[in-house]
Amino acid sequence: MSLWSVIGAGVAGLAVATELVSRGAQVQVFDPAGPPGPHGCSWWAGGMLAPWCEFENADEPVLRLGQQAIDWWAGKVDLQRKGTLVVAARRDRADLRRFARRTEGFTEVGDKIVELEPDLRGFPHGLFFEAEANLNPREALQTLHQSLVERGVVFHQTPAPEGLSNAIDCRGLSARDALPDLRGVKGEMLVIRCPDVSLTRPLRLLHPRIPLYIVPRGDGIYMLGATMIESEDSNRITARSMLELLSAAYALNPAFGEAEVQEIGVDLRPAFPDNLPRIRRRGGTIYANGLYRHGYLLAPALAKGVADLALNNIHSEMVDEDCA
Repeated sequence: MSLWSVIGAGVAGLAVATELVSRGAQVQVFDPAGPPGPHGCSWWAGGMLAPWCEFENADEPVLRLGQQAIDWWAGKVDLQRKGTLVVAARRDRADLRRFARRTEGFTEVGDKIVELEPDLRGFPHGLFFEAEANLNPREALQTLHQSLVERGVVFHQTPAPEGLSNAIDCRGLSARDALPDLRGVKGEMLVIRCPDVSLTRPLRLLHPRIPLYIVPRGDGIYMLGATMIESEDSNRITARSMLELLSAAYALNPAFGEAEVQEIGVDLRPAFPDNLPRIRRRGGTIYANGLYRHGYLLAPALAKGVADLALNNIHSEMVDEDCA
């Protein structure tokens, strides 16, 4: 049995390793940063499995392949299946109508908003995407890592040695030395604590400048995100981004004005020019990259495509034929 070497232990690398192991392959993982932690964009993600909402501003594969992700994750991690609620201020009703035209899989809600979220008031119209789900990214990474260890996968906290055969490169933006068409898209997020607000499902607030999503993590903890800036400066959050994220949360419920800011996250998402992931094979190495803002949503499809190519030489739609 051949040994496959996965390089990178973010969501892409762990998903690929999990899919390979599930098909009987022998796997080892290399990542000098060590076990999952705040050293990559997978740690700072929202964890929303929201293919219908994402379809508003994405291509068809995101909708189709993203729907498969919900069942893939459901068998492996703690998954919340409470749907997604999308709202807009009364003055932004046109944005809500535009959002509805560009997607599907929702029910229009009005008075029912308060039934779904009693702490959300002042929004007369909304869209409820009942089939969507969400997970806690940090717990998901740790669960996949632990499951792989229990199944005999060895994790090396070192760079991968040169000349590996059967290597699968999942290094994200670090792989730009081999994939020059990758770019980094800056994302900024906040983790806040506000026990006075009780929300039970991911919410999206449509806003003319910065659409906000807020994801409950339990115990009064919420993740606010996230900006998408065509910049590769990942050193700090901008004052404008922090102001608008917090202002949008305050618009959802004024009690967020008293929230405690616990974490600020800034990182770069790896993306190809069309913002869709790609699988490329060059010599003995397969490159799996470009998840953009859809890390947890498209990682399962990316992992399946890699396993098909690696084990059966089957080319999925993600395989870049020009580079295969």
